[in-house]
Formats: sequence, structure tokens, C-alpha cells
Amino acid sequence: MATAPRTDRDEAESTAVPTRPSRIAHLPFPLFSAPMGIGGLGLAWREATAHFGVPAFPGEALLSVAALVWALLTLLHIWREIRHPRALFADLAHPARAAFAGAFTIGLMMVSAMLIPTQPGAAFWAWAVAVTLHLLVALLTVRGLMLTPRHDPMSLMPPTLIPLVGMLLAPVFGVRLGLVTPSWLLFGIGMIFWLTVQPLLFQRIAAGPAFPEKLKPTLVIFLAPPSVGFLSLVALEGKVDWPALALFGYAAFLAIVFLTILPRFLKAPLALSWWSYTFPADAFTVAFFTLVRAYPFPFADWLLWAQLSIATLLLLVVALATLLGLANGKLFVSD
Repeated sequence: MATAPRTDRDEAESTAVPTRPSRIAHLPFPLFSAPMGIGGLGLAWREATAHFGVPAFPGEALLSVAALVWALLTLLHIWREIRHPRALFADLAHPARAAFAGAFTIGLMMVSAMLIPTQPGAAFWAWAVAVTLHLLVALLTVRGLMLTPRHDPMSLMPPTLIPLVGMLLAPVFGVRLGLVTPSWLLFGIGMIFWLTVQPLLFQRIAAGPAFPEKLKPTLVIFLAPPSVGFLSLVALEGKVDWPALALFGYAAFLAIVFLTILPRFLKAPLALSWWSYTFPADAFTVAFFTLVRAYPFPFADWLLWAQLSIATLLLLVVALATLLGLANGKLFVSD
């Protein structure tokens, strides 16, 4: 049986060199943790302005940078979806990376927080959009936990807490916008699921398998829910009562634990998981300011400055490492 003669097109296709995907295809989805960390530190410096009387510039500048970074990353991911739709869907289908979709919506909450003092109308719409999308992310996260086989170790990781943290964070800003009833509903969802999921995470740590080295810094995310839950409860009730104090006590205990093992965490290879240090440290710093405002005690101001300095230094180190990683291409790689 005769075969058809090879054409020039056939020759070109057979000798073509496979093309490498562009760097935008590997744009890290967890990079949305950056606006969370930057915006959280901005809120901490706002507290420093109110408590110590320092200039408002650091806090407002950090919140503005967080908004700009969030907007830039959103545009880049829209471009990524246009150029490489399968890459984005692969992230959304990944049990660990998909949780960072919650970081995208929390970043929008930071934009709302920035706008509240000067543009409450725009802040309301930013908050409403962020909460609506965050509810969807949380729904998909919980649905995934119910459907993913138990033997899959990636189905239960510290980033799983991010969508639940957002439910606890939203009331902090919602109350300021006059949305008290929706804030209570969000608080209930976030608090109950946090109390459900965190014991499973501790069981996962105890039973193994061990986390990959690059993901060990994400353990610091454990500090975020009690810190944010404390702030949310204070905002909803208008006072620091015993449930809020209980949450702060747990957060303070975790903060001390993580502080003692931070040198070991910093030995982990450069990865976007380093941003896991920033927002939890910021949230605990804001919570500490709130506690001292209600219950001042000797040397409290010294401890506040120390905590604010630690949170600021962490952000500077992680931001510098991230910029260096982006420059040399170490972060734009397939996982």
C-alpha cells in the first residue's frame, strides 16, 4: 500500500522543537498572600498611629501598596487565564494551591479597609464583592474536603484555613460599615469551621506524613484564626469580654510557640510559603494593640513596639526574598 509523500509542513512539524511555556503560565497563585501580609501590616501601623501617635503615613502607605499589588496580580492572572487557561484551572483544582483563592478575596478586603476612612461607599462595594467571592471559595474548600479521599495528604494542609480565616476577618470591616447582622453570620461560619478543621490539621501533623520542607512555614497560619477571631468578636460586641480574652490567650500561646521555632522555619527553602509568616504576625499585632487598649499593663508599650518590629521585619525579609526570587526566575517555575 503506497504512502502519501511527505510535505514541507510535515517536515516542519516533525523537526519542530517543543516550545517552553512562558513564565506567566507559572505565575504563582499563592502570591496573593502578599497583599494580605502588606495590608495586615498597614492595619498594624494604623493601630500604632492611634496608640502611640506616630505619623499615619506608614500605615496608609502600606495599605495603598497592598491595594496596588492586589490590582497588579489580578491583572496578571487575568492575562494568565487568557494565555494559559489550563494552568489557572490546574491551580484551582489543586487541593493546596486552591486554598490561596481565599487570599485573593482577603486582599480585596484589605482594599476595603483602606477605603473605609475616606470613601465608605466604595469600601462597602469592595467588601460586598470580596465577601461574595469568599463565600464561594469557602464553599468549594469545604466541598473539596468532603469529596477528596482521606488518603490524599494534600487535601488537608494549613492553607486550608485561609478561606475560613476570611470569614472571621470580614466582620472586622463589616461592623465599621454598619453591616452587623451579615457580620455575625460570617463570624458563625468561620468560627465553627475553624473549630472543626483545626483539630483535623493537628491530627494530620501528629499522624503524618510530614509536610514538605517548603510548606512547613505555612504552619504559622494557625496563628491567624484566633487573632482574627478575637478582633472580629471585639468588633461585634464592642468590648473585650471573656470569649475574646480566651481567643487572645490561645493566640498568644501560639505566637510564643512559633517564635521559639522561627529559626528552624527560616531554614526552609525560598518559596511563597514564606508569606505565611506575615499576615498571622500582623493579625496578632493588631489584636495585641486592641487588648492593651482595653487592659493596659506595665511595659505593655515596650512589648507592642517589639511585636510591631517583628511583624515589620518579617515583611521586609519576605518581600526582599520574593523580589529576588522573581528576578532570578525561581518563583516562576512548575511546582
